[in-house]
Amino acid sequence: MIDLSKGSRINLAKEAQGATKFTLGMGWDARITDGADFDLDASALMLDDAGKPVGADKSLVFYGNLKSPCGGVSSTGDNLTGEGEGDDESIIVDTTKIDASVAKIVVVVTIHEAESRGQNFGMVDNAYIRILQDGKEEAVARYDLTEDYSAETAVIFGELYKKDGDWRFVAKGDGFAGGLAAFLKGYGLQ
Repeated sequence: MIDLSKGSRINLAKEAQGATKFTLGMGWDARITDGADFDLDASALMLDDAGKPVGADKSLVFYGNLKSPCGGVSSTGDNLTGEGEGDDESIIVDTTKIDASVAKIVVVVTIHEAESRGQNFGMVDNAYIRILQDGKEEAVARYDLTEDYSAETAVIFGELYKKDGDWRFVAKGDGFAGGLAAFLKGYGLQ
């Protein structure tokens, strides 16, 4: 397994030769809160070469839209608590089904109702994203987010992108305020 740091890149065609289906598993633990529910949500936004959403409102895969129109990107659903061992939420990518116009898939995790609950990523511990080749238990790569995101309500964990015909992954760790709405607005979707 490759341990990634912020900005690290890997070529999935080289690190998982022959693989076409991957699970992007994300996990986290909420620190002690004031008793309010703490619900994080993983989403994947499909973009074209120009960085524009592919398929407009259907370009976002999340708990409210579990599968992309092409069937290449899907969500395993919403974990409302993040409790327990292992991945809390996952995005599954089948590169053989992804629409040809998709050049990048941005994976973002947001805190549901963060502003009204007074929550931010500074209250989250042990956040990570790992890439698993379909059917394998051992991760191809893993990125542990270690920064203090005390002002952020959303964090881009990583991106899958196509370069020279190969799918690659970059560990991002880019946090921002405003949650999912601000993320989508940045791509002209809100």
